[in-house]
Amino acid sequence: MRIFLTGATGYIGGSVAAALIAKGHEVQGLVRSDARAAQARGAGIEPIVGSLDDADILTDAARAADAVINTANADHGPSADAIIAALAGSNKKFLHTSGSSIVGHPDGGELSENVFDETTEFVPSAGRAARVDINNRVLAGADNGVHAVIICPSLIYGLGSGVSKHSMQVPWLIDLARELGVAKHIGSGANTWSNVHIDDLVDLYLLALDKAPAGAFYFAENGENSMREVCEAISKMLGFGGGTEPMTAEFAATHWGEGPAHNTMASNSRVRAMRARSELGWSPHAPSLIEEIETGIYATNYPA
Repeated sequence: MRIFLTGATGYIGGSVAAALIAKGHEVQGLVRSDARAAQARGAGIEPIVGSLDDADILTDAARAADAVINTANADHGPSADAIIAALAGSNKKFLHTSGSSIVGHPDGGELSENVFDETTEFVPSAGRAARVDINNRVLAGADNGVHAVIICPSLIYGLGSGVSKHSMQVPWLIDLARELGVAKHIGSGANTWSNVHIDDLVDLYLLALDKAPAGAFYFAENGENSMREVCEAISKMLGFGGGTEPMTAEFAATHWGEGPAHNTMASNSRVRAMRARSELGWSPHAPSLIEEIETGIYATNYPA
């Protein structure tokens, strides 16, 4: 297949591209600069230089492809709308990437007992309402001749196989611990996120491309940990003895920004990937998040 991929040199997109190329697919990737284009070529991706704001470029590339995968930005509505419009009536696959913070709220680092699967109704926070609206517009494309599917990862970890090797949340916590000499979480750190290894997530994209029905929505997770547990593992890995300290969301925001501090690092996002397992036969197998921190990739190859 000829696949048009946004975010081709990113953490998710680059890893998905590598797997697609290994399976014999041709990948055209949207990149923002000539420098990124050179990196894409080095990874076997045919680059298309442009941005998510270039509706004409997105339209032409989507129509020329056999399938489209969007991994660039879950919150960029105009690009999703442009792709849906370009594919209308074609019945081509469109895999759109969301993120499981859609079920979270700014909880100040405290635990929420709420757990969600694909059938659970929820009201998004003000910070994630726009993302949920984008998801709804994408899935509505299934009623207009677009084979639209959403993949909604939880916290992603592990070594990527594309140009960008690392995700955000775990490296942020490691970098901050190195800077301050102690691993810190917001509040008590009891807030809990489901998580998924990048290798298992890539497997889900391949399965969804192959056999997901139109209009399907899949969470992606293989376990969960509190932010305090993650920070304790980081503390052990860095030789700090396993101890952690609390910090305020306001202090965290000076390092990560207001939105990420409150809507991600201080929130809960507890989801269960029931549909991916039952409908697609997805069977995650990679090492756990704590294993990767204490003895795996973060202990041996971060930063790389």
